Amino acid sequence: MPETEKIVYILTHAGEDPERATFPFTLATAAQSMDIDAVIALQGTAVFLAKQGYTKHVAACGLKPLNELMDTFLELGGRILVCQPCIKERNIQEEDLVPGASITAAGQLNEEILSAKATLVY
Repeated sequence: MPETEKIVYILTHAGEDPERATFPFTLATAAQSMDIDAVIALQGTAVFLAKQGYTKHVAACGLKPLNELMDTFLELGGRILVCQPCIKERNIQEEDLVPGASITAAGQLNEEILSAKATLVY
């Protein structure tokens, strides 16, 4: 049986750049429909995307609302990895995160990248 392909999307932008925050979720849900394992990693200000309620107000012209894309991504089994030092710096607690988001550190993210067919950074 062939191994499932995987793509890692690393986001470094949040509401200050709605297009860059939304495009990876658009691509990731498309990847899921192609039976590709999609992993989204949030670093820098992008960690705000994992904070409950934040994505309600993030929308890019011509794209689906980010909160809808994120919900679909998670419902389809997508994984959101949130940078531990980044949330600590921004005083975001684990209980503030959306269900389905998990805190990660550099080692685990490197493992995800090494096991992926491709990694894209936004």
